Amino acid sequence: MIVVGGENLIDYVQVSEGDDLPVYRAIPGGSCYNVAIAAARQGQKVSYITPISRDSLGNILAHRLETDKVVVSAPRVDEPTSLAVVSLNNSQPNYQFYRDGTAERQINHEMLTETTPSATKIFHVGSIALIDGEDANLWEQKFRELAEQGVITSLDPNIRELLVKNKQQYLDRLDRMSKHANILKLSDEDLNYMRPEASLGDAFNEICSNIEAEIIVLTMGAKGARVKAGEISFEVSAAVCDPLVDTVGAGDTFMGTILAEINEKKASAAALSDITKDELIHIIERASKAAALNCETAGCNPPYKHDF
Repeated sequence: MIVVGGENLIDYVQVSEGDDLPVYRAIPGGSCYNVAIAAARQGQKVSYITPISRDSLGNILAHRLETDKVVVSAPRVDEPTSLAVVSLNNSQPNYQFYRDGTAERQINHEMLTETTPSATKIFHVGSIALIDGEDANLWEQKFRELAEQGVITSLDPNIRELLVKNKQQYLDRLDRMSKHANILKLSDEDLNYMRPEASLGDAFNEICSNIEAEIIVLTMGAKGARVKAGEISFEVSAAVCDPLVDTVGAGDTFMGTILAEINEKKASAAALSDITKDELIHIIERASKAAALNCETAGCNPPYKHDF
């Protein structure tokens, strides 16, 4: 089973651009929430262990998970749902977040222990859930604990610079967690934030030389992706989307598809070191295609297995 922790929220996504006032549509979202949806739509068993609000927006979030057969393992809570306002500039998303004291931050160690299934094979977390606060500390602790138990650990920083108040503290957390990650996905924007003084290639090579993750993926938007897995190294072109509506959730769809493929093909963290180049190329090409299909609709709307 794939277990996902991290934020859930409602994206108010801009659906029109022009001289008039923009029009927004409310869409269930959050990077980690989207990853759970993407993996489940690929036919995988997925459990989501972050609390969801009992408010009306929380009902929308929970309903979408349940519709796609994601197990909602965490309790519903009284705190309000987190919000993100996603405005578009030439089809590229810009974010504003509202999540102080919200439902998805109401976690504790006991709850995470009770809601993590014994059948957990892959654990994924990332994005804004790791930026700051006691909840970020708890996600880091859970990530380390599961790594030590042999669970395949997956990390996607999906950095939102707007929310980061203490950059060094945040980067230190990502560095610590990267050392316990089996799968690490980074975007070109992530690397530019993490290593602004270095070229993209040098920054990626530095990351690859300093951590022992079995699979490291760098996504570069329309330029495709770079992959490093032990001695294996290659690039994959980006799949073409037609039409391009927006890129919201493309990286989450890419990540969820990778996890779905790994969940089918590899039984344990130890088995990841035996993955072949052909297997990896297939996985990354499929993830790229899924991301492209997602970009053909507004907001994050990952494809189902039968859409390929």
